[in-house]
Amino acid sequence: MRNILIAAAAALSIASSHAQAQVPLSAYVDANGFINVQALMCSQLAGTYQEDADMLTTWYSGWYNGLAKRHFIHFGRAKQDEHEIIMTCKANPGIRIIDAIARVLKDERARLGIQLKTD
Repeated sequence: MRNILIAAAAALSIASSHAQAQVPLSAYVDANGFINVQALMCSQLAGTYQEDADMLTTWYSGWYNGLAKRHFIHFGRAKQDEHEIIMTCKANPGIRIIDAIARVLKDERARLGIQLKTD
């Protein structure tokens, strides 16, 4: 009986250590209602609600596409990149989201054989 109680306590301890409360992105807004998207960490993206993560990765996609002066979205690629960014963030919670995006985009360019132009 004692061994069963010890095993149950260990299992409960392990299960509860992996369960984390989700935090809405609204928890990271400043006094003016803005989120500093360049400072957000992967742990914040990985620890938020799915709809908040979706909204944020869509915003980042628009930001990067705007910087590149593109006005199209490749729906399938965007969904795949979003998934890759979230997976990268879950594996690397201590890096900034923009650094995870850079990794994913670099890997995608390498996979597609795209080389950046250097002027």
